[in-house]
Amino acid sequence: MPGKHEIYDVTIIGGGPVGLFTAFYSGMREMKTKIIEFLPFLGGKVPYFYPEKIIRDIGGIASVSGEKLTDQLIEQAMTFNPEVVLGEQCQHLEKTEDGIFILTSDNGARHYTRTVILATGFGTLKSVKLDLPEAEQFEEKNLHYTIRRLESYRGKHVLISGGGNSAVDWANELESIADQVTLVYRKTQFPGLESNVSQMKNSSVHVKIPYIIDRLRGNNGVIQTAGLKNTQTGETEEVEIDAVIVNHGFEIALGPIAEWGMKMKDSTIVVDGEMATSIPGVYAVGDIANYKNKLPLIAGGFNEGPIAVNSAKLHIHPEAKLAHLYSTNYDFSD
Repeated sequence: MPGKHEIYDVTIIGGGPVGLFTAFYSGMREMKTKIIEFLPFLGGKVPYFYPEKIIRDIGGIASVSGEKLTDQLIEQAMTFNPEVVLGEQCQHLEKTEDGIFILTSDNGARHYTRTVILATGFGTLKSVKLDLPEAEQFEEKNLHYTIRRLESYRGKHVLISGGGNSAVDWANELESIADQVTLVYRKTQFPGLESNVSQMKNSSVHVKIPYIIDRLRGNNGVIQTAGLKNTQTGETEEVEIDAVIVNHGFEIALGPIAEWGMKMKDSTIVVDGEMATSIPGVYAVGDIANYKNKLPLIAGGFNEGPIAVNSAKLHIHPEAKLAHLYSTNYDFSD
């Protein structure tokens, strides 16, 4: 029976930026909190894919690297000592007669909780690979799908394929480090943030649109030249390069959570203004949450987390009057 097990007020599935801030706020509300993260570390995709990516769209922080932001969020999240479980994927959800949720992980572990907040991002992410038969042989050397350390590209000719925010950001970040940055994009208009696109176009980055990488040539697993093709005219050219970075998005899989019976739309979970899903007591925040006028930024997720926590507290104590709470008037002393 659930009574024989430790029961948490809130279990947050996902230890990325939004999940971490949600855990902090849950602690402020004096709720017994657990975080379950599929990866063997906290921080989600930010420290893994974008450790040196500069983030500038969080109020009050002029600029911060993904790695530093993650470190600060982890420190903040641990303020109230939540239970942290790493390397587990929650697969099954059931609800007992007395209203306790039982989460079962891929390793058979069972977690008992009064409410659940899903902060999974889009689920597990896998970079979309470059669609060329010869690409795989170069992946261990100088064909990359993310940038771990900007300094490793110093003095090199870097070819970037992609037109989204990440590709454009990488071009801007590498422009002062690499000897030459060339970016190719298959369309004529960039979908990324206008100011970043303008910065790139007004820099020394060599922008080629509408172009794709048509072929790769090299020796011993190292790319030496790339063939570029104009998608409208069919014109081709060969360029010598030292590294290729591909950002064509991600293959996304929410996994077993998608089978829990929640209302879904476009592979995301539909929520209301309280961040509540169609299952009472289960909430969703961050990339996975879908509602009208959603702001797809980390800053938007930082707003959604506290809303979900407040809703979870009211779910547990529906008779209680929930007062507004601010960290500026919370007593952090022992």
